Order: sequence, then structure tokens, then C-alpha cells
Amino acid sequence: MTIADPILSNQRIQAMREANYWQDKTLLAFFDEATVKHGNKPAVIAYCKERGTQQSKTYNELLALSDRLAAGLLQNGVGKGDVVSFQLPNWWEFIVVYLACMRVGAISNPLMPIFRESELAYMLGFAESKVVFAPSNFRGFDHAAMFSQLREHLPCIEQVCILAEQGLEPFMVDEVSDAHRAQFEKNQLAPNDVFLLMYTSGTTGSPKGVMHTSNTHEYTARQFISRTQVTSEENVFMGSPTAHMTGLMFGVSMPIMLGATTVLLDQWDPALAWQIIKDEKIAFTMGATPFLADLSESDALESCNHDAFRVFVCGGAPVPPAIGRRAAKRLNLNLVTVWGMTEMSAVTTTLLTDTEEKVFETDGYPYDGTEVRIVDINGEPVVNGVEGRLQTRGAGNFVGYLKRPEAYDTDADGWFETGDLAQILHEKYIRITGRSKDIIIRGGENIPVATIENALYRHPLVQDSAVVAKPDERLGEKACCFVTLKENTDVDLQTIKDYLSSEGLSKSYWPEYLEILSAMPRTASGKIQKFKLRELAEKL
Repeated sequence: MTIADPILSNQRIQAMREANYWQDKTLLAFFDEATVKHGNKPAVIAYCKERGTQQSKTYNELLALSDRLAAGLLQNGVGKGDVVSFQLPNWWEFIVVYLACMRVGAISNPLMPIFRESELAYMLGFAESKVVFAPSNFRGFDHAAMFSQLREHLPCIEQVCILAEQGLEPFMVDEVSDAHRAQFEKNQLAPNDVFLLMYTSGTTGSPKGVMHTSNTHEYTARQFISRTQVTSEENVFMGSPTAHMTGLMFGVSMPIMLGATTVLLDQWDPALAWQIIKDEKIAFTMGATPFLADLSESDALESCNHDAFRVFVCGGAPVPPAIGRRAAKRLNLNLVTVWGMTEMSAVTTTLLTDTEEKVFETDGYPYDGTEVRIVDINGEPVVNGVEGRLQTRGAGNFVGYLKRPEAYDTDADGWFETGDLAQILHEKYIRITGRSKDIIIRGGENIPVATIENALYRHPLVQDSAVVAKPDERLGEKACCFVTLKENTDVDLQTIKDYLSSEGLSKSYWPEYLEILSAMPRTASGKIQKFKLRELAEKL
């Protein structure tokens, strides 16, 4: 499979159109309409913590900047269907690159700023990224040096665009010509063309490239707008990374569709976040449980909270009821819980009018146009209240994994195997109870266990390794590493962290706990019994 070859049947297209779940409208069309209606309105206000700066761009300014960059991409050989990767923080430049890719018909591939050589070498090479945008430095890390080394081993990359003092300016044309605009028109993506590629962590060492079209992407945002009743007159705040589906969908795409103002923060800081919420009159924000807990426990709450701040949407992992209740009471707003995946963004949400029981003890129910079901080991639906495998189908479901059609775990009727375990409560609400996929969700971010384990197996002193989740009240889960060692050797947690750093793994992948065992618990066939390790981890 290539990006030009998504898994998208004529039957699905016809059904989605007839039900009006797909409106056959690209995200770029939404942006162009917003520019006509709200040209002089701030589209983005970006706060940079390290520099202590705040920059604002109107819709008209974003249009001019993104078109100039799009023309620059054309002059550098980027065409329809090419992949453009960008490892950018929550800066206004992120949105400009995103729009420029759409303008030239390129595929946007946002990459988390925490990724390092190990992850990026695979992701960029697998996607055959033609151009990469990255900061010169961010949070003390030299991205420019890293990409200089990566480029030597990735011949597919024709240009690395490092944002230094001049930002995007060196990669833009001075003036967009009629010839450029004619090429924009020629390269225009259709609503069912793939426009977005986002990597998600799996149970193997290789992340999968999730492909979305404008129809699958904007459907979810449109349904979400209806559920939360966010309007074009309300300001949205996003402290989650825009390179993650949460930040991209609800901090970039949704405000564009509304013609609203989005306010970005590039490094999470609860006190600064509260100041922004106050100064920018924020009405809506979304983030994982740690963001919610940090805001509710911050000393700045009393002086910065205000009546217009009315909705916090919490997802990434099931929200512990105790944290949800405490936070909602302290913040004095509507807490909406949500469940989703990169493969379909948000699938279920609670309602603004729901009872506390539903909000704090479920993960919501699906949108109109989306279905969920719980099945047993044989694939048969179970009765409400019984735990089973969670499957979903609907208008927001993705259109395949890049170059991996065999991994598209969707049956002939359109049901996608999520890898999560759940039960149905209150007739139609779901509650995530566990995962069949071997990943850890730490602060809303998926941590691929196999990646860590495979790296540890390369350690000269490690005999066996296994990583499991240890429950954590603030982050949801932390990584607990179990190892057996070669004879007469010893390691400590810092040694493990240093080794993973040398292997090029992101800091977020490093385990927080280490337990050395004399032998791994195993089945008769030799498989490690991770359920026993999880039991041990809970006692640490």
C-alpha cells in the first residue's frame, strides 16, 4: 500500500455521503472560508515559554504565510502525495506548515518533539519523507545536529528546514505568482485523499503510520463541536502537543473549522497556563489527566479562574473518578470525558448535561455515525456490563496503515479491533477496563513496551526484560521494568536510563521503576506471564 492507495471502498463512501456523515469538504476549504469571514481576527496566539514571548497571527496573515511557504515547497520539488514531516512544538509555525502542505497537496506528517534518533530514523525512512521541518533547539536539545546526522542515512530526505532566528522565512518565496497558484489548483486534494499521516505506537517495535482523509478527520471535529457547543466566538487553549492527535484535532483543526482563535503553549507549565486562561479569556481546553490534575492543584487557580472557562475535555486514558470529581469541583466547570485513538481520534464522549456518575465513571458514548460493541473471545457480542474486546466502526475510522494493509484489523462489516477491553454501562456508555495491546499510557501518551524491551535486550548485562504498567494517580500509568541479569552482574535504574538514552530512545520511554528478578514468571510454553509482573508492580 502507498499513501495514494488507502483502504476506502465505494460502498463506505456512498453510505457516509447518503447519511451526511461526510460532507466532502477539505480542511483547507474550511480554512479559506474562515479567512473570508474572519480575515482580521486572530487565528492563533502562540506562547513560547523559554523565550517568554507571545505572537499573534490573523487568518489573513496565516493565509499569506502558508501560501508563501507552499510556493517554496513547490520550488523545492514537493508535489501532490509527497510526505512532509515536521517535528515542531506548539508554535504558530506548526499551523503554517500544516496549511502549506494542504495547499500543495502534500501529506502532513507531524512528529512529536520528544522523538529522537531511534524513532525518527524509522518514521522518516518508512514514510519516505521528502522534506522535514524542525527547530534548531528546543528545551535544551540540539535538533539541528540530530537531523544533520539522520540525513546522512536517509536519502529520501531532500531538504531539512531548520527554524533558527529567521523561522520559516528562508524557505518561503517573496511573492506567490500566478504560476504557483495554478499549481496549487492542480495539486488540490480531494476530500477522500489522504492528507494526514500520524504514527501510533503498537505492540511491536515498529510504529504504524495511520492515514486519514479530510472526511474522516473533519467528521470527528464536527461531531465534537456539536457535543461541546464550542463557538467561533470562544477561544480555545491547547497545552497538549499539536503533533499528537489530541492537540492537532482540537487545538488546530477544530478552531480552523469554527473560525475561532486557538491559543498555544509550547511547554506545559500550570501557572503559565492559568495566566493564559485568564488573559486570553479561554472557554475550552483539552488534555490528559495530568493536565487536569495540575490545573486543579495549582496555586494560580483562585486568581486566574473565570466564568467563561467552561469546558475541560479529559482523555488519553480513563480518568480516575477521584481525580475527576475533585478537579471538576475545584475548577467549577463542565468536565467531559472522552475515549479515542489516533486511528479515529475521539470516538466516545460524555455530554455537558450528563450526571456525575456518567462523567466520572464512564468514557462516554459514540457520536451519531459511529458505533461501538463489546465482543467475547469468539467475536460474539456480550451483554451490557460484561468486559470484552472493544470494537468500533464509523465515519471517523481511518483508511489504513501506511504500507501495512495486513495490519488493518477491520472485518468485512467495518468493525475495527481497538485492542482495548471495555464494558457497556448505562445502556450505551463505555468504560475502558484494560488493554489487550501491550502498551503503557503515561500522561495520555502511548509508550510502546516492545521498543523499550528490545533495546534492553541489547544491553550486555541483561538476560531477559519485561516492561509493564504501574498505576499512577497523576499520570495514569508509569513504566516498571523487570530484568534478569547475566551471572555475577548488577545494574541500577540510572544505568538503565543512561543506556536507553545512548540507544536514542526518548526520555518519556524510560522506566520509572526497576526490579531485578532471579527468573521471569513464565508459562509452560516459555512466554513471560506479564499479569504476574503487573501484580508485582502494583506492590512496589
